[in-house]
Amino acid sequence: MRSRLRRWFSDPLVLLCVASGLLAFVVQSGELGTADTMHRLQTTHWLWTSEPQVFPNEYPEFGLHGRGGQLYSWYGIGQSLLMLPADLVGTWVAHWKIFAGYGDDPAVRSIVVSYSTSILVNVLTALVAFRLLRQLQFSVREAVLGVLALMLCTTHLHYTQNMMENNYIMLLTLTGFSFQYEWLRTGSHRALFWGSAALGLNLLTRLTTGLDLIAGGIFILCVLWFEGVRGRELRERSLDYCKIAAPVYALFVLADRLYQFYRFGSFTNTYVSLFAKEQRLADPTLPANFPWSTPFHQGVLGPLFKPEKSVFLFDPLLGLAVLLLILLWRRLSPEVRAYGVTSLLLLVGYICFYARYTYWAGDFAWGDRYVSTSVELVALLAVPLLLRYRVDIGRWVWRVGIALIVVSLIIQLASLAFWLPLEIYQMETLGHPTFVIALRFRNIAGFALGKMQEWGLNNESMTQDPWDYVHITTWNFLPFLLRRVGAAPEWVVETAFIIWWTCLAGLGVACWKLWHVVEW
Repeated sequence: MRSRLRRWFSDPLVLLCVASGLLAFVVQSGELGTADTMHRLQTTHWLWTSEPQVFPNEYPEFGLHGRGGQLYSWYGIGQSLLMLPADLVGTWVAHWKIFAGYGDDPAVRSIVVSYSTSILVNVLTALVAFRLLRQLQFSVREAVLGVLALMLCTTHLHYTQNMMENNYIMLLTLTGFSFQYEWLRTGSHRALFWGSAALGLNLLTRLTTGLDLIAGGIFILCVLWFEGVRGRELRERSLDYCKIAAPVYALFVLADRLYQFYRFGSFTNTYVSLFAKEQRLADPTLPANFPWSTPFHQGVLGPLFKPEKSVFLFDPLLGLAVLLLILLWRRLSPEVRAYGVTSLLLLVGYICFYARYTYWAGDFAWGDRYVSTSVELVALLAVPLLLRYRVDIGRWVWRVGIALIVVSLIIQLASLAFWLPLEIYQMETLGHPTFVIALRFRNIAGFALGKMQEWGLNNESMTQDPWDYVHITTWNFLPFLLRRVGAAPEWVVETAFIIWWTCLAGLGVACWKLWHVVEW
């Protein structure tokens, strides 16, 4: 038994799963992160209870009138389905006698859902990202450290704590790429089916992930093209791909359209057109092209260079990945070239698609949440390429790369410190543009030193909602939040701190062990 355990904990993949699971555990606040996810969880509840998707008091801030005049959520059902098992368990646990006197801040149900779902998605993402990097011919060491960099040094870490749909989309897209690539190498129709199903499932979460479906096909075509496949062979492989992928995609499109018809009585429209119609009725001053009223150039330059949302500031590994792809292009294998080109095209596609959208920046989010998943797909290559071609890139590029990794880690850790609306509230008085990341570090220092009021970091907007004020004025981790709210008994708070510190230490040990294993 001891020898078996020793073998397990000498296996880098086992250690990677342990580290990713513990990471997801220690960063949780017990809250779902945003109102978006809370609304999606309410849809989950609607699936198996008699509760509505949208409560009347939430309208007009949220919800659209659909069939029979009922209010429905405007989101896809994908993430709601993901949370269904956890919601069943969380609702059951919330009715235990031990929680009878608990004030539900944060709610037991949301604690169970956020912890279990985030841990599951994080572990599965680590596994499939490792699998894909190995398929791209990176070594175990390069793949392991590449996955750790994805988990710790990109906005993936922030969205592990704040459970938007981003990381779920990331998981499904990586799975689609990995299994479709397996088909390319082995001819396995089963692998192509499951890869296509993963990409198709994305459509139920966010319809714009149709871009990810297109990217899957581009990835396969690019690999074939860079390997010199042309003419008849290219056409035959493409036809073989479409025979499996197209029906699978059509099935998920049909599922999405049936859900749309159930809610709004149409197979062809989207929630955006309905949302625009109701908003213009409520506010006739809105432009006729609302919500596509942003000048295209602003929507393109904003996510690239705006200090409040720039992808290069919130994900510095993106810049490193792009630099390495340019410098090393001639040395890269066809599959790495294909993945690099595809992920960059996907990023450009998302930026251009949302460029004219009125809310292109994603509103209450850390960075630009609409493009962050595609950014992370590009950034996944940064550390593996840096390690593999250390000798070829030169000393200055290596030093720049290490510096960017360290900076990225610090930025992502800072993103966890407070609930994400903090800086958005502050910008109501600080104005625009605001360098959000610098403001976050100022907030950390101000809170730690008790200088928030003295430094002018508090404003009236932060205090309008009492729960919001409590949430954004404490460290955004469950034990600290439980202690700040005061709804849980003292012994529960102390137990939560013991478990949290133990798991944090366990994460450190797992990362140290993993580093030792892959180093040797």
